[in-house]
Amino acid sequence: MSETEKSYREVEDLQVYQKLCDLHLEIWERSFKWPRQDRFELTSQVLRSSNSSPAQLAEKNDDRHLRNKIEGVNRSRTEAGETIHHLYIAYRKEYFGKEVYTQYRSRYKECVRMLNGLEKSLERFLPSKDQRWVHEPQAAYEAQAPTGYPV
Repeated sequence: MSETEKSYREVEDLQVYQKLCDLHLEIWERSFKWPRQDRFELTSQVLRSSNSSPAQLAEKNDDRHLRNKIEGVNRSRTEAGETIHHLYIAYRKEYFGKEVYTQYRSRYKECVRMLNGLEKSLERFLPSKDQRWVHEPQAAYEAQAPTGYPV
């Protein structure tokens, strides 16, 4: 079967996977400049979470169970959030400036939005009663589970 005949995507075909891998490699390179005393704490944590985000997608890509694929997307999203936290701490420790942190945060938030879209598209194949994103009006969902913490 040729690439054009496939009815599915490999994980490497997913734009969000590519972006998450690029982010990990950039963070990996940048972290070499951080102080040695943080090598086993912050450096290790940010490298682990930034790599885990795309790894969760890869791990579940060939899973035959749709709910497991969706769980991989959810885990990828939570690892992206954890990475943002570690980058914020690196910014607070003055390992880079606010502009660099803001750019990373923005790029990770873009990936989170892409992961939300991927989850929505996967849920369309679930029975209607199990679909969280597809059938609930967005306003109703936002009222039940707001993004972030309440003001």
